[in-house]
Amino acid sequence: MATHGTSPREAPAAEPALAASGRRVFEVEMRGLEAVCARIDGAFSRACERILGAQGRVVCTGMGKSGHVARKIAATLASTGTPAFYMHPGEAGHGDLGMVTDADILLAVSYSGETDEILMLLPVLKRQGNAMLAMTGRPGSALAQAADVHLDISVPEEACPLHLAPTASTTAAMAMGDALAVALLEARGFTADDFARSHPAGALGRRLLLHIADVMHTGDDVPRVPADASLGEALLEMSRKRLGVTAVVDDAGRLLGLFTDGDLRRTLGDRRVDVHATAIGDVMTRDPVTIGSDALAVEAARLMETRKINALLVLDRDRRVVGALNVHDLLRARVV
Repeated sequence: MATHGTSPREAPAAEPALAASGRRVFEVEMRGLEAVCARIDGAFSRACERILGAQGRVVCTGMGKSGHVARKIAATLASTGTPAFYMHPGEAGHGDLGMVTDADILLAVSYSGETDEILMLLPVLKRQGNAMLAMTGRPGSALAQAADVHLDISVPEEACPLHLAPTASTTAAMAMGDALAVALLEARGFTADDFARSHPAGALGRRLLLHIADVMHTGDDVPRVPADASLGEALLEMSRKRLGVTAVVDDAGRLLGLFTDGDLRRTLGDRRVDVHATAIGDVMTRDPVTIGSDALAVEAARLMETRKINALLVLDRDRRVVGALNVHDLLRARVV
């Protein structure tokens, strides 16, 4: 009886050919990147200088696969300190060109350099006075010749064996866009804090923007007892506040010590104590690990992990207890 499809026994023979095909794509694209990297020269520097000197935004445009690349370049520029947006060249000719001001600079991506939808925009933008940058694979193309600065992204071959689907060429264009973004980032002195401000909803934003003051317990929610309180009173305070710790403070609210769940186990295990007669000042941990309210929440997470502790007291400059937090607070804030 005839069977359809490939039997499981035939799969291993096919796998080496598939893997070899995949490796060949990487090899072709790496050669393409090496070729483009060798052309990072004065034109690249001039393109960066044009963008740095622009008073407006970088308007990235391209059609088809080049349009996807241009959209990604715009997103990378915008998130690394260079205001940018993507404009579809087809829609631009039907009204979206109104988004472009005379202070903006155009970055057009077209491997052929002959994309009609882009070329038809050039006279309008030239009359408006916009500077133009182009990424093409043909230095003699109409787009390359019209540009103020041309970046040559030509590659020796496409990874597609039919030499039809943009593969190595789009990788090269993407890498050139990344190179521009990083060079501009460094030239602007863009920092991790700047990056976090444009990514407040992401994990990095939380790690770089969230401070201890944003997640700590304050006021009456902070467990604290005076030094002359009994161990039993301290345990009641810990139970009420549910942080697994209590601060021991003087009359001015300054920290004298700390008592934790771990201290309780050690106290009850090492000696027989009367929880009502024992003063908390006799069994507390003196000079505990603390943190300031202006520190980042991620610093608290790092400190807890390093010191193998589950909670921290937060002090002001005069060592007054102003807050407390534990690892669960950091988990809720998605810092860890």
